[in-house]
Amino acid sequence: MDLIPAPRSVVTGPGPGSGTGEVRLTAHSRLRAGPGTEGVGHWLRTALGQATGLPLHEGCEPGDDGIRLRLDPDLGPEEYRLVSDPDGVLIEGGSAAGVFWGAQTLRQLLGPDTYRRAPLGPDRARSVPHLTIEDAPRFRWRGLMLDVARHFMPKEGVLRYLDLMAAHKLNVFHFHLTDDQGWRIEIERHPRLTEIGSWRARTKTGHRASPLWEEKPHGGYYTRDDIREIVAYAAERHITVVPEIDVPGHSQAAIAAYPELGNTDVIAASIEGGNSLSVWDTWGINPNVLAPTDNTLRFYEGVFEEVLELFPSEFVHIGGDECPKEQWRSSETAQARIRELGLADEDELQSWFVGHFDAWLSARGRRLIGWDEILEGGLAKGAAVSSWRGYAGGIAAARAGHDVVMCPEQQVYLDHRQDPGPDEPVPIGWVRTLEDVYRFEPVPPELTPEEARHVLGTQANLWTEVMEDHARVDYQAFPRLAAFAEVAWSALPAPAERDFTGFEQRMTTHYRRLDALGVAYRPPTGPLPWQRRPGVLGRPIDGPPPHR
Repeated sequence: MDLIPAPRSVVTGPGPGSGTGEVRLTAHSRLRAGPGTEGVGHWLRTALGQATGLPLHEGCEPGDDGIRLRLDPDLGPEEYRLVSDPDGVLIEGGSAAGVFWGAQTLRQLLGPDTYRRAPLGPDRARSVPHLTIEDAPRFRWRGLMLDVARHFMPKEGVLRYLDLMAAHKLNVFHFHLTDDQGWRIEIERHPRLTEIGSWRARTKTGHRASPLWEEKPHGGYYTRDDIREIVAYAAERHITVVPEIDVPGHSQAAIAAYPELGNTDVIAASIEGGNSLSVWDTWGINPNVLAPTDNTLRFYEGVFEEVLELFPSEFVHIGGDECPKEQWRSSETAQARIRELGLADEDELQSWFVGHFDAWLSARGRRLIGWDEILEGGLAKGAAVSSWRGYAGGIAAARAGHDVVMCPEQQVYLDHRQDPGPDEPVPIGWVRTLEDVYRFEPVPPELTPEEARHVLGTQANLWTEVMEDHARVDYQAFPRLAAFAEVAWSALPAPAERDFTGFEQRMTTHYRRLDALGVAYRPPTGPLPWQRRPGVLGRPIDGPPPHR
């Protein structure tokens, strides 16, 4: 059956007292969505209807080879049971989310053609063998981070990635909306954030050391209604959207729009020296960071008020990573703030900045999450950590009683190259093969069982400095995202004991699903001619990635 991610239990053949065979969907088959599963029924009827041409009218009785959806309170929230027998197909879940994941499994069982947007012909078999599948996820946070600040992805592309996530049972979309190179969300009270901050005059091609430029403007942003549509579309697929608004570093686009947000007593001299204060057109860590002033706090409180209106997620990501301290060391305003607050140094100033928004979000019933630099200077109370610089930050946070999402760059940064070969396009970072990702283990063995309960789950990250369009994003994401999805969902053995050969065999069918979905993945044999980028400088790192 080649299911990905692998389910917990599959028992093939009929149930007790039933015959052998399969459930065959025809023009007479019906779909019945029980109370609480109506949304899943609408999604499934639409997805299967466009791919097969079958109407799947409402209503279904045992024995008519139809599909029945219902809730079972004895199952866990995302747990499901799929039974195919002479009475048809029954999908039960502990919640609508569980039923939805069961529906995704049914789609895989029906074959790769069910991922197409139109039927290929009436003679295509649409059947499910008699079997019973019982399944539940290992982690509650199964995430994908997409950076749309470095290269903007239009709304249609974001919706497409939500569909791809759902097909792989991923349920958290980390939406990286702001950075030095662009501001991508409309904020009504601060219109210059998009008028100025959403586009740049040109873009570095390749790594920042590359001499190549794309000499044309690049930009785009999501309107408030775009965001509402994205969030609603995700919710229909039982995906939570976690927005990221970066503070206090990675804020050049915001400072370009509203210079008073920056350390003006330091930046002024830089501008007089001929440096332009504009949206950044290259990569790396920009030295311009937010000023630790009351004006900056009030400005971003206004930003977050609008963000909370649009995103109902429990967590809000505030970045907090890669914040250079040089400007704060040189700024008399920043130094005065350090003295006023009785802080020891600039690390504690960053901790104060993060702590302010932790308290602000907590007062509104939300939770702050940030990259593991928020540990520096003291971890804000109630904050969760995205552990990206290896496992150490996540281990420290979990031991201190804070929740953690494991996303170490050495393992699950999918912008890193997939092969050491010379044809790999714009090679970045370490080599992370499909097998490397499949053997990733999110829970460090150093943690006790009690500490390990703070590991909410795991997340793969896609930073788009060298991904200029959705085809490049596809190439970097797939097929590795399929391996990651299995790591996040399935109860796999220890990394060294995992059956990668079996996974590769299942991928043979899964590539056909990706083909039907139009995913421009990296073929197992290497990049296709049009996927290469000869002559574009990357940033490969020699040697194996460091151990945790």
